[in-house]
Amino acid sequence: MAPRAHWQSLLEVVLCSGFPTQLVLTGVALMAGLRPMTGGGGLSLPFVAAVSAADTVLLIALVLWFLHIRDESPQALFLGVRPILAEMRLGLLLAPLVVIFMSGAIFWLRQLLPNLHTVPENPFEALARSPAGAFALLLVAMVAGGIREEMQRAFLLHRFRTDLGGAAIGLLLTSAAFGIGHLVQGWDAVLVTAALGAFWGALFLARGSILAAVASHALANGTQVLIAFLQRPEVLGS
Repeated sequence: MAPRAHWQSLLEVVLCSGFPTQLVLTGVALMAGLRPMTGGGGLSLPFVAAVSAADTVLLIALVLWFLHIRDESPQALFLGVRPILAEMRLGLLLAPLVVIFMSGAIFWLRQLLPNLHTVPENPFEALARSPAGAFALLLVAMVAGGIREEMQRAFLLHRFRTDLGGAAIGLLLTSAAFGIGHLVQGWDAVLVTAALGAFWGALFLARGSILAAVASHALANGTQVLIAFLQRPEVLGS
């Protein structure tokens, strides 16, 4: 591996990690007059939706550009050679297991390690209390979560696998970063999402395609939003 390729890959990984782009876009949103919090102290849905949508476009554009300048095929990286429908079907079959794991892991962490439950209420679940909020959050969760995050994860793992020490190191670091990116939801959510990041990353490495990870991730996220919408107080109290 040439030193230039090493440093170029490291720069690409940092830029596509999600943290620089979200930091820049948060600043742009603030300058545009959007505020991250509502008057009641909750997350602002317009702010979350705007930053998530812009970050999705920017990150995917960066990934595609970095692949282009090295003459690498996005189709080969993201889709591989396996049948598309079979991969999607696998992802849909895995989604219920992902939801069960998320719910069970959060429940047991709160029973066994209650100090990790540092956020009384998931701020994103609060956004799903109205039909409009639930619909907007559903789009964000399935597109920004399911599609963008899996394209991002695959690209980062690809760079680690070829230039930065191997897929195992990449899987460890990207999973840890994925968990930390959910810190606003509490430390219990950090641990669970880190484990899920490792699962989806391993799934990509094993299948050579992001499709199963995309399908399971998007459907699991969508299910979470639907559950949050159905558990809003006016429904539970009826």
